[in-house]
Amino acid sequence: MTTLDLSFHPLTQKLWRDFELLFGENGACGGCWCMHWKLRGKAFSENKGEGNRQMQKSVVDAKIVPGLLAYLEGYPIGWVAIEPRGQYPKLAYSRVLKPIDDQEVWSVTCLFVDRKHRKMGVAVELLKAAVDYAKDCGARIVEGYPVETKEDAPPVFIFTGTASAFKQAGFVEAARPGPTRPIYRFKIPSPSGRGLG
Repeated sequence: MTTLDLSFHPLTQKLWRDFELLFGENGACGGCWCMHWKLRGKAFSENKGEGNRQMQKSVVDAKIVPGLLAYLEGYPIGWVAIEPRGQYPKLAYSRVLKPIDDQEVWSVTCLFVDRKHRKMGVAVELLKAAVDYAKDCGARIVEGYPVETKEDAPPVFIFTGTASAFKQAGFVEAARPGPTRPIYRFKIPSPSGRGLG
């Protein structure tokens, strides 16, 4: 568990420069700018880099919050993408990660931590912050799509997070559509104190 004194803030226009600072010239990885789940087919690859950056900026400029930034001592060190599942068209057409039921869920689709701060529990804290944020927005279920890794995998292959991080953040496996692709859920108790079924 991390002992870092982290704070979390929704990505707004005011914090866009911090997002750029964290993601760097590569847009976190391979020019993604966290647009992987929002663009289908060639649209993503054709816009890698500046195109994806501009599209993500237009999302933020439209006052849509695509996720949260984690700060340590005023410096952005982590990112979690969290929105209603419907905001991610690529998920809707995924054979492996198709909806497991008809309940409305918010989806955690990406985690990114600055290289100097990896393996310190930042991802777990980002997941907890994502649940709190989704709860404040009225969500009842938060869903994630981690990769089950046997050994250390390069971050590029585990941008959806690891199963162990989701477990540590209180998520529970809800389905396993592929051998290494579980779907994890966090069910937010109803205000009356009774959880969902």
